[in-house]
Amino acid sequence: MASLLDQHGNPFRLADIAEPQTARVAVLQNQVIQSQLDGLTPAKAARMLRDADAGNIVAQHQLFDDMLDRDSHLRCEWDKRCAAPTTLDWSIEPPANATAQEKASAAWVEEVLRDVVDDFEDVLIAMQEAIGHGFSGIEVEWKRWGKEWIPSFHPRPQTWFQLDSTRRHIRLQNGSADGAALLPMGWIFHTPRKVKTGYTSRAGLFRPAVWPFLYKAYSVGDFAEFLETYGLPIIVGKFPPGASDEEKASLFRAVTALGHDARAIMPEGMQIEIQAVTGGAGGSHHLAMVDWADRAHSKLVLGQVLSAEAKATGLGSGVADLQGEVRDDIKASDARQLAATLTRDLVYPMIVLNRGGVDGLRRCPRLVFDLGGAEDLKLYSEALPTLAENGARIPVPWVHQKLRIPEAQGDEPVFGRPQPSPPVPPAAPTVPPATLRAALAALAATRPPAPDGIDTLVDAALQDWQPVMQPLVDPIQAAMDASAQAGETAEQFLARLPALLTQMDVTELTAALAHAAFTARLGARAGLVDD
Repeated sequence: MASLLDQHGNPFRLADIAEPQTARVAVLQNQVIQSQLDGLTPAKAARMLRDADAGNIVAQHQLFDDMLDRDSHLRCEWDKRCAAPTTLDWSIEPPANATAQEKASAAWVEEVLRDVVDDFEDVLIAMQEAIGHGFSGIEVEWKRWGKEWIPSFHPRPQTWFQLDSTRRHIRLQNGSADGAALLPMGWIFHTPRKVKTGYTSRAGLFRPAVWPFLYKAYSVGDFAEFLETYGLPIIVGKFPPGASDEEKASLFRAVTALGHDARAIMPEGMQIEIQAVTGGAGGSHHLAMVDWADRAHSKLVLGQVLSAEAKATGLGSGVADLQGEVRDDIKASDARQLAATLTRDLVYPMIVLNRGGVDGLRRCPRLVFDLGGAEDLKLYSEALPTLAENGARIPVPWVHQKLRIPEAQGDEPVFGRPQPSPPVPPAAPTVPPATLRAALAALAATRPPAPDGIDTLVDAALQDWQPVMQPLVDPIQAAMDASAQAGETAEQFLARLPALLTQMDVTELTAALAHAAFTARLGARAGLVDD
């Protein structure tokens, strides 16, 4: 079988990914988890950081894991940062000017990741560990399902890795000096971009979180010791001059027993004084240091502090909105970096192993997170109709894109007010041939009778009735106009109507009626018929 090309353009064999790479490294199978918190001091922490700069990164990453286990506030903030990209929708997008094969490959990868790979969100969270540690490695185990290679994911701890002799490349521990290079197509290896330049050991955010964690640990310990002794009375034992060492020891034991058991014995002639302690909360300085460390961790991980505390800023909602935008910017940056790594280490191998060769990463379908937000629906619903009425030519796809509303395809049901269906004409009744003649006769009987000749003559005589009626209407219209200008009431206008009868000219109307009557009589005498 011809060799395929990995995501870096180098040939590889299917035999190289037949089993996980770590299955062949015996030194990693029985590795014991060690804690670095026992006897942790500033000097010990500084020594671990210096060793990491020199290439030994194991102790540093053990300390990072211990910090998450011990500090509840840091763990809370860190979980927020890790889980943020899981709230975003994603898709597999083909490259520009994609061919039919590239579109089909993109659709297949998305279908597999959504329907077959159940723990894809866990992969995103595991990849986010790279922000704190500087890198994260997820081993991919390829399983054969029918004719398809389906990935299974195994996150590996950072303590399984080491730096090579140049301190630039991360390798898998295998007992050798430089370690083993990670197999292409077998790992999702995420390293955030531009977190920290310089040594690889300094790339993670947990590095600057060490010192606030250490100061907080000392403050918590001092505060616990303060609470243990705060409020207890001061007990003073007094011995007489010339007391022997044995008598002094006996008095000290009596004082100690009195402090714990409230009962004691002592030699005769000695005294015990109990002095009450008064004062305020002397532990406020310790709590101030704890609060400072918590705020430092919140700023380091999330870029803001308001999401971790319920305090009134006194500056209005603008500060909260600004800090919310900072957190959104961080989430968008994390998502873009995750998408680049997943495209290189997951999407590309899935297509190469199942769909054939790809012309490098340039033509590979890409995983894309949906970082856009829907615009204000109410604002757009009010503005767009007005713009369209004033001549703005707004493309419908642009509106759907802005409002994050997908377009209906084909006969897909759409949301909205139901449109009235067109009236359906009634079906013509089926008439048997035997009754067709009777049906036609009944239909003719229901028709209205045609106008006779007399009605036609009268209508012709009175067709110009408007000029005839004008002499009767003009006086009334003139009186109405005059009444409106004078501001008369309806009662005053009605009182003047009888006087208008003398102004109406009925000469033309009388002549027209007489002509129509003469014409009708003449037609009757002539015996006019309907036609």
